[in-house]
Amino acid sequence: MIGIIGRKVGMTQIFTEEGSVVPVTVIEAGPVYVTQIKTVETDGYNAIQIAFEDLKENRANKPVKGHFAKAGVSLKKYVREFRVEDTSAFSVGQEIKADLLEEGILVDVSGTSKGKGTAGPIKRWNQSRGPETHGSKYHRGGGSLGASSYPARVVKGMHMAGRMGNEASTTQNLELVRVDAERNIILVKGAVPGPKGGIVTVRKAIKASK
Repeated sequence: MIGIIGRKVGMTQIFTEEGSVVPVTVIEAGPVYVTQIKTVETDGYNAIQIAFEDLKENRANKPVKGHFAKAGVSLKKYVREFRVEDTSAFSVGQEIKADLLEEGILVDVSGTSKGKGTAGPIKRWNQSRGPETHGSKYHRGGGSLGASSYPARVVKGMHMAGRMGNEASTTQNLELVRVDAERNIILVKGAVPGPKGGIVTVRKAIKASK
């Protein structure tokens, strides 16, 4: 299994045969198309490049159009690359659907986390707040940043207010509960990074414990 690109639809819940409730994230996984095959001889390593979701022609420049024309694939928005040991099982222009994935395996899901804008140190770094008593002039401030007369500066990496979220994030070892190959829908146990409609990448778990 190499992996697949998908779009997060949202969250819901399903029931097991024993009657237990399982919270799941619904992901529209594929179909994706192989747009390039990289080999040790040509690129120094083996990899498969796949693309997902149609792109309007007026949104692509000449190099992008040429790349997809060479592969014989219509223009796509999102392109990802997966390392593989053997490229012989793939061909340029090949269609890959959700049935590539197997129910019950553990997967890693990567995406872009929700952007939360500018946040203070309490929300961003879980710092403690000041007293709420009458007369206190310190409530949700950042606290002391300095380190006395030496080194007389704020050291790098200090937890302060700033932009929060909208970063690359991966949730590991999530169980793939169900695969609907006809509709290219997969159900992953638990939450995955990003908002509804966000693009995610699903691949076999690197640290799978089973």
